[in-house]
Amino acid sequence: MSRAPKNSKTLNMRPVWADVSLPALVHNFKAIRAYVNPSDANPAHSNPRKDKRGAHRKVLCIVKGNAYGHGGPAVAAALEEAGSDWFGVTCTEEGITLRKAGVRKPILILTSFVAGEEKRLLDHNLTAVIHRCDQLAQLERAAAKRGKKKVSFHLKIDSGMNRLGIAPADVDCFARQLAKARHLQLGGVMTHFASSGVFTDTPVGRQTREQEERFYATLARLRALGIDTGIVHLANSAAIAARPESWADMVRPGAILYGYHPGYDPAELRAEIEKRLPLQPAMSLRARIISLRDVAAGAGVGYDATFVPCKPSRIAVLAAGYGDGIHRSLGNRGSVLVRGVLAPIVGIVSMDVTMIDVTEVPVVEIGDTATVYGTDGNFVLPASQVARGIGTVTSDLLCAVSQRVPRIYLS
Repeated sequence: MSRAPKNSKTLNMRPVWADVSLPALVHNFKAIRAYVNPSDANPAHSNPRKDKRGAHRKVLCIVKGNAYGHGGPAVAAALEEAGSDWFGVTCTEEGITLRKAGVRKPILILTSFVAGEEKRLLDHNLTAVIHRCDQLAQLERAAAKRGKKKVSFHLKIDSGMNRLGIAPADVDCFARQLAKARHLQLGGVMTHFASSGVFTDTPVGRQTREQEERFYATLARLRALGIDTGIVHLANSAAIAARPESWADMVRPGAILYGYHPGYDPAELRAEIEKRLPLQPAMSLRARIISLRDVAAGAGVGYDATFVPCKPSRIAVLAAGYGDGIHRSLGNRGSVLVRGVLAPIVGIVSMDVTMIDVTEVPVVEIGDTATVYGTDGNFVLPASQVARGIGTVTSDLLCAVSQRVPRIYLS
């Protein structure tokens, strides 16, 4: 049976928590770093080259969204010690949080800054991603007030996702604006793939190759204009795992850093890719049973009586709901592990509690631990399996673990 660690942090707390394995995170990071830097003598792929500067490929660890729910500061600290080259966050505020926690490695603000944030960005030595030409003038004004040292930024190219980034047709305009910015320096150029896990002979399956071609053509144009493009980076999790031609100078692991491969199409690829790059899930979400009751056949359970047992049943109540990270759509569809047995989630998941049917679980007691996903002794309920069961992605579940859930860091 899973139990809370005997740790002072677990005392006098609401009986819901997330165990986060720092060794698993470090294992995944080191596995990714070795995977994208295969030795010439024993290459993992047919593309064992180093980057254009002769150095090993860098790894930018994505720790946005509170490190996919795992706890941004603690995760970044562990990965910085393990050798992460860069970190990626969504916004200035996330970057400042890491700086205040003591993180010193470069931090890339992936969705850039909003007007008025420039001073805070520079005060905390954060690197902006520019995705509109007009942002150059905003950053230049702030950089000019800083004095001598040039401020580095990365440029995002929209290679076909049609979300963020300057269009390839705007490169000449960008070059003219950059020439006017005497206090800025281009430190890197990036793009983001829309469908890097899809390998079918379809328009979507061909999209990643088309994005690569468009990106490299844009890169060539920048260089033809005399611009040093700095660190080139394209590869997200699926591209890291399955598209070595996209690795460039730096890779940006997200979901795989936390132990989960993204979806691949065709699905048969998953086993092969997981064998090449084995990962360890880092987080287990747990809650204790705080109530047990016998419910008669035909009696409704929970809001709107969406679950009505057809036989006498033993119903347990967990001290966690969708306000903690148990996805509401798991009601009457998902299960949790109790004493190594899958117990169905029944009724509508409430904000603060969830009901489970423990009729088939022997010797259940108040205080027993339910694992929503993760490990329970020798048993495992992967978050990826839970996500597929409700038609969402693993990251959705991981990021849903709210701030009120204590993270217990296991070392």
